Amino acid sequence: VTSTTSNDHVTFVARVLDLDSKFNVPLLITSYTGLCGEAGEFSEIFKKVIFHGKEYTAETKAHAAKELGDIIFYWTNACRALGVDPNAVIQANQDKLMARYPGGVFDPEKSNSRKAGDI
Repeated sequence: VTSTTSNDHVTFVARVLDLDSKFNVPLLITSYTGLCGEAGEFSEIFKKVIFHGKEYTAETKAHAAKELGDIIFYWTNACRALGVDPNAVIQANQDKLMARYPGGVFDPEKSNSRKAGDI
């Protein structure tokens, strides 16, 4: 059930070359793999604090902040790869959430019963 593009080097390269006119494929691959790795590192910090009993210290907070910096680095590069304005992405997300949660108040019902197209 694995795609030919996943299994075959020649097909993969052809697909990358086809997509390269639409977005920066190498930068996007670097970005999403970097995001996954850095999000995992950020998550690992708090897994240890919450579940392993590690103390939350100034050093822990500083480490988390550094990982957030790495996350924003890769996120910004993903925006670059797709040719989208990071500020526009943030604004669109804020607009989406305000439409979903008028007044800025979370509502589990609205979270679970979204309108068509509300992703």
